[in-house]
Amino acid sequence: MPPAIEIDHVSKVFSIPHEHRTTVKEHFLHPLKQVHYEQNRAVDDVTLTIEKGEFFGIIGANGSGKSTLLKLIAGIYVPDSGRVAVNGLLSPFIELGVGFNPELTARDNVHINGALLGLSRRQMSQRFDDILAFAELERFVDQKLKNFSSGMQLRLAYSIAIQVDFEILLLDEVLAVGDQSFQEKCRDTFDRFRTEGKTIVFVSHDLGSVARYSDRVALIERGRLRQLGDPDEVIGVYLSRAAASIS
Repeated sequence: MPPAIEIDHVSKVFSIPHEHRTTVKEHFLHPLKQVHYEQNRAVDDVTLTIEKGEFFGIIGANGSGKSTLLKLIAGIYVPDSGRVAVNGLLSPFIELGVGFNPELTARDNVHINGALLGLSRRQMSQRFDDILAFAELERFVDQKLKNFSSGMQLRLAYSIAIQVDFEILLLDEVLAVGDQSFQEKCRDTFDRFRTEGKTIVFVSHDLGSVARYSDRVALIERGRLRQLGDPDEVIGVYLSRAAASIS
């Protein structure tokens, strides 16, 4: 049986301009002015395999490349080198607000996002009430999303993502914004996904949840895979390296 996800010597580089011209006037006044770029290797020659049914945690400091790696798996970014293979139906919960239209109501956004994730009109009708109930947003279903707090938007996005008949779920900081009640509901779904044999890739700064749920953990530092293995061991390495960098 092939693994759920194969990442083979994957790299992703972004060019960061040192001088930023923000107006049309600047372009006309200085059309030949050279802009210098710095190369940021957000993901640097990462190789790893995630097995089917595995709960796989990814940790690291802000800017280490965790979210970029998740977007490479989701196909949002294309690697500059290397290969990513995903073997199974994927549902991404990666960036809050992506795919949402703030000028539309929650009702309209649910239907649009469900369609984007592959749900048919009939499936959306059957699952619509469950989505709103899980997100605890029944009272606000006909309000425009621009009036929602970030926590309300997170609840709605996660509620849609878990309604897809996925085999692989990508989660980026799902526990970072929601209140305590919603976080507990998320943890309950984690337990259910494990029982159902789903593959979960979980990026989080909540090390307690990473340790509790993960079968294996990867530590990413400056775009590189620094440690891979037992959750407690990898988290211990991460904490010790973080402490050493402060002292």
